[in-house]
Amino acid sequence: MEVRPPDDAEIRRLALGCFLPGFTSETPPSWLLDGLAAGVGGVILFGSNLGDGSAVDKLTERLRSVAGRPLVFGLDEEGGDVTRLDTVRGSAVPGAAALGWLDDEAATERVYAGIGQRLADAGITLNLAPVADVNSDPRNPVIGVRSFGGSAEVVARQVAAAVRGIQRAGVAACVKHFPGHGATISDSHHQVAVVDRSPAELEAVELVPFRAAIEAGSRAVMTGHLRVPALDTELATVSRPITTGLLRESLGFDGVIVTDALEMKAVSGTIGMVAGFVRALLAGADAVETGAADYPELLTEIPDAVLAAVHAGRLPVRRLQDAARRTASLASRPATTEPAPPADEADLARRCIEVRGALPALRRPLVLECRTENGMATGALPWSVADRVLARAPGAEALVLTGPADPGELRQAAAERSLVCVIRDPSRHPWQWPVIEAATAHARTGQPTVLVDVGWPTELPAELTGPAGLPIIRTRGIAPGLLAAAAELLAP
Repeated sequence: MEVRPPDDAEIRRLALGCFLPGFTSETPPSWLLDGLAAGVGGVILFGSNLGDGSAVDKLTERLRSVAGRPLVFGLDEEGGDVTRLDTVRGSAVPGAAALGWLDDEAATERVYAGIGQRLADAGITLNLAPVADVNSDPRNPVIGVRSFGGSAEVVARQVAAAVRGIQRAGVAACVKHFPGHGATISDSHHQVAVVDRSPAELEAVELVPFRAAIEAGSRAVMTGHLRVPALDTELATVSRPITTGLLRESLGFDGVIVTDALEMKAVSGTIGMVAGFVRALLAGADAVETGAADYPELLTEIPDAVLAAVHAGRLPVRRLQDAARRTASLASRPATTEPAPPADEADLARRCIEVRGALPALRRPLVLECRTENGMATGALPWSVADRVLARAPGAEALVLTGPADPGELRQAAAERSLVCVIRDPSRHPWQWPVIEAATAHARTGQPTVLVDVGWPTELPAELTGPAGLPIIRTRGIAPGLLAAAAELLAP
């Protein structure tokens, strides 16, 4: 029987089937509802859509009923510093860096199995997690504690465990950001990030966790807006040598390839979102997400551009059909396996805390808390160590710092008191170094002093710590359980 090629209307519908938009408010806009009825493949949800996270199931059910078919519902539920279900209160579980330091695969699988079950109960079919990037540079502005660590072997073990956990509930895991965002000092939300690694380095470091995730059965992989000169001059998002040649053919990945959000400046500020959509399909991507903002114009611009590419012979119809078929596969959840036993969240948080040195008993502590802005991936997530110490320690006071302060004035404020200094990524925010110096000087006077590092672990020069051996608590993230565990150590 002769198979007729799809007509223009079907080509437009196939293009929409690969399209995963977002929107800004808690109420779905009319353009999105119209798009779902016209064939849009699904929706990527963000904290701005979900409120306190208690009614996500009602939202997904409403959108599914509008479409009259299964839809892909995805979000970034990494745990720790990046959460969508818990943007109001913070994640209930430690993040990747804390779990990677613990390096207990069974515990990690339990954590992500719990995440997967919550997502399944909410109607979510795709979790844009875990992060498979090896955080090789402490200056990295976008990965940091979202990574399981700086060792490829540790990250590989932990990523595989996370994939197994998420997919126990039938939710698809999507490891990211291929071929690896860890060795960058740029944030692809704002500009093109360059991975300046040799092919041998990529093979020995960046690709190791992705291979482990593929072996663990990850149903999806996300490409990053990364330029990797050793592999191609184009962004990985639109690079056929990277997306098809490396990921599909060399690594043997047969699942769904998802792009990072096209609204990120690495794409929208260079080749543009519409051209990026078409070129991503040409490169071998299947599902293309656009981001958290409203882009109603894309409902017509994207299908028109795809149709033009098909008519021009640039985009084979078979490639478009394959991409739409793969994307649609993420709308269903397969049969689940036996659920993992739930993690004891408080106990797990305590186990994830690193303590260096002997912690002193604190007397009327002054807590100097260095606050830095959260990144685009994290969003406006609340956190504080100081608040927890004040609730536990008699006579405690707090001073929140958001920029440079005079070390002498800080030492004067802490005179005759114990001192707790909370830092977060001074490698990226150097205004915190004088605070560390003030803590070190205070400790040398004999006053009880503790440094609490809540970001990517900061390596302190010997001349700052010296023979006093400044005690350090490292949480590797701002999840509430981690900060509570740190406060318990500071004020038993």
